[in-house]
Amino acid sequence: MLIKNKLTFFIKASWDELSIRLQYLVFTIVILIILLLLYNNKLTDNPESLKVISLPRNIQQASKNEIFTTVDQEISLSVNKEIFLAVVACGDRVSETLTLLKSALIFTTSPLHFLIVTENNLRDSFYEKLKEWQNVTNGAFKFQIKPLTFPKGMEDEWKKLFKPCASQRLFLPSVLPDIDAVIYVDTDTVFLAPVDYVWDHFYKMNSSQLAALAPEHEDANGWYNRFARHPYYGKYGVNSGVMLMNLTRMRRFNWTKYVIPIYKKYKLNITWGDQDIINIIFHYYPDKLYVYPCRFNYRPDHCMYMSICKSAEKEGVVVLHGSRGFFHSSRQPIFRSIYRSFEEYEMGSDKYINFRLPLESYILAESDSTCGQIKNAFLMNVKKSIPADDDENDENKL
Repeated sequence: MLIKNKLTFFIKASWDELSIRLQYLVFTIVILIILLLLYNNKLTDNPESLKVISLPRNIQQASKNEIFTTVDQEISLSVNKEIFLAVVACGDRVSETLTLLKSALIFTTSPLHFLIVTENNLRDSFYEKLKEWQNVTNGAFKFQIKPLTFPKGMEDEWKKLFKPCASQRLFLPSVLPDIDAVIYVDTDTVFLAPVDYVWDHFYKMNSSQLAALAPEHEDANGWYNRFARHPYYGKYGVNSGVMLMNLTRMRRFNWTKYVIPIYKKYKLNITWGDQDIINIIFHYYPDKLYVYPCRFNYRPDHCMYMSICKSAEKEGVVVLHGSRGFFHSSRQPIFRSIYRSFEEYEMGSDKYINFRLPLESYILAESDSTCGQIKNAFLMNVKKSIPADDDENDENKL
């Protein structure tokens, strides 16, 4: 009987000890799970931790020959490719946006697909003019008009960041969920060459790069390296006015999940709104950005004091960016004159007589200005796209 009681006591004691240990183990596991969740939230909310987040293996191991990441999609370099051009327009930007789209149509023979994200009260203005242009160009392009879409509860704050609605570009991966890739352009830009020249940089990006931009500046006199109070890309930062966006890769990268935490952390330190946020992201992920030459985003800064964009001098400007209102002021009159040529051109009319000749005349009239001294950079690709019989004889006159 004594042995039986001792055995019963031993079994009960062992079971109690095991129960306590199991409870302790469960408690430890629960604590570890909570700590792990808190750590993951910290990674999402703290931009400083972006540099430790790794991409999914299916992106890291993508083929070197891959161009876009949509399954089974093969983009052809032939003239039959469809180019998606995205723009965001609010307030008084309808006319400027239409001038931009007109410039793309003047030079581009590949099928174009315009994606216009705008306010509801501007939809009719875009629709009427673009339908008119479709008729005179025999349906040379398609277009979609999309509503503005910002994070819930922060709509007004994002809409007013820097220029009206400009920050919408940060959310294009979710606003355009069925589109694989786009060229995003600011409304204050015009093309001086076929849009293909920009689009073809998608084929030069490696398998990890998800966007392409031009440098903000070409030397140490840039804004970011002298005045920025936040991280930025590379030595001089990048300008977001012309941005190639592989939306599929950006979605897999969880791009939009980084945007809000970065804004919350740096909103008192950023000057250029969404462009600064883009710079901060690529500061932590420089390998995800492809940088193309300044001639694909040519701004007044490139010629205001002296010519510093050598690629434009050699191969011609592709996209002219009249940033800070230069299309509408006399500070560098050649920018205003070029823009005027596009404004005055009537879609469907003779491009040589009604666009190229007036453009050449306006540019020659501004040859005494600082930017006018490199006038051939503005005309080089125009002459290739809209040729004249005597171009070879006139080449040295400019």
